[in-house]
Amino acid sequence: MKPTTISHLRQLKASGRKFATLTAYDFSFARLFADQGIQVMLIGDSLGMTVQGHESTLPVTVADIAYHTAAVRRGAPHALVMADLPFMSYATPEQTFTSAAQLMRAGANMVKLEGGEWLAETVRMLTERAVPVCGHLGLTPQSVNVFGGYKVQGRDEAAAERLLADALALEAAGMQLLVLECVPVALAERVTKALSVPVIGIGAGNVTDGQILVMHDAFGITGGHIPKFAKNFLAETGDIRAAIRQYIADVEAGTYPAAEHSFQ
Repeated sequence: MKPTTISHLRQLKASGRKFATLTAYDFSFARLFADQGIQVMLIGDSLGMTVQGHESTLPVTVADIAYHTAAVRRGAPHALVMADLPFMSYATPEQTFTSAAQLMRAGANMVKLEGGEWLAETVRMLTERAVPVCGHLGLTPQSVNVFGGYKVQGRDEAAAERLLADALALEAAGMQLLVLECVPVALAERVTKALSVPVIGIGAGNVTDGQILVMHDAFGITGGHIPKFAKNFLAETGDIRAAIRQYIADVEAGTYPAAEHSFQ
């Protein structure tokens, strides 16, 4: 099996073929996802809530992400593995380089960071030092205390224009993927068409190049509030392997996310 690369995802975007991704945190699920056809996996700082039991992503450390990245890499040696730079791990250039190096050595193919145009120089410096970068715009969970909760972003025209400008600035700096979270479908479509890099949506409608779900949401094992964009594929299929295959098929066909999973 050939490794999945950024070039491969760019080819999918160019041909209009959508792709499905999932978060993964350990060897067993990573191997299971890879066996069913998931080619891109994210070790998200969402593990702070789904694995560690915190109320937010803020307590997660670089060491936590590195530990789970190494486990996922062993389970999915051919997948494109993205690893989150957690809260305050990229506040200065020196800190950013140290954090990124730790995650790349653990097995990541690229790092993901949250923020807009103010991160352009950080993205440029990482790229120049052979660290591919995935951006993250829209609802950025590390900024939950600034947003005052987990709220849809880019609702008004001014906010939408700022987000689009942020995306273009990050791409110009060298960003190679973008995660777009909890934004209206019309804005997600504008961003996806404006960028040459693949855009992966979560709560951004079916107009992006790819989709990502937290694995716990995809299997209906999330406690407490269930996000509007989540769908329990396990309940629909009754088998975890079939659930993964159904998720992939629905994303590729554009039937997930449907209107009820999207924001207008």
